[in-house]
Amino acid sequence: MDATTRLTLAREAARSGGEVAHGGFRGPLTVETKENELDSVTEFDREVQRHVTQLLRDDDPEAVIVGEEELPDVETRTVLPESGAAWVVDPIDGTNNFVAGNRIWGCAVAAVEDGEAVAAVNEFPALGDSFAAADDGAMRNGEPCSVSDRTDPGTFTINPIFGLSDYERRKLSEYVGTIAEQFGDSRRFGSSQFALSSVAAGELDAAVSAIQLSPWDTVGGVHMIREAGGTVTDLDGNRWTPGAPGIIASNGEAHDELVAAFD
Repeated sequence: MDATTRLTLAREAARSGGEVAHGGFRGPLTVETKENELDSVTEFDREVQRHVTQLLRDDDPEAVIVGEEELPDVETRTVLPESGAAWVVDPIDGTNNFVAGNRIWGCAVAAVEDGEAVAAVNEFPALGDSFAAADDGAMRNGEPCSVSDRTDPGTFTINPIFGLSDYERRKLSEYVGTIAEQFGDSRRFGSSQFALSSVAAGELDAAVSAIQLSPWDTVGGVHMIREAGGTVTDLDGNRWTPGAPGIIASNGEAHDELVAAFD
């Protein structure tokens, strides 16, 4: 299956999954917690993953699917295989926003080959935005998009992406301070895929994190940034790969300065 065909299937899956989620948005929800009180999951997270998995397996019954939610009735994985083909699914990226009635949440679907994305779609139905990339550039709402052309780090708007543990909150505070002291401004969206998509579309200049982010939070958005002309590395400035302990994703214009600031 070539990248264009995979993109078509990813788009169908992400849009269909987004429609399922949107059906429950701002309605009554059953909200549970996972690792802590801020780590929310709803029945729609699980239903969307079930729906997207079934759609992908209608095309390929043997498809390997990596997803955020563990479902007793659907076989998926939580670890991305190093070789071979797989799909990576985040049914609702930004669940806390979804629960609160905030429109910044989306359904993310990426096709991966040997650990690297080859096609990806991040669908944000409540915003009316869709970001996508195969092997011929990135798109926002069907139109080509590219990273920003800002070169002065002092004008950069940066999204720090962090989780909810005490350690992650301490690092978030440190990174926000670094942005305030050495760069322009910061943004926090509550959705890592939206932050990465925004870098790809030139709406942000960079997104940074000091923690290992899950494949469903990163793989698709990283692919979009690279296809949009940006640069994505680990904290040491080496090419980012899934499982890296940290990420710096930028328009590429002052990437060395970002690496130096967030080492």
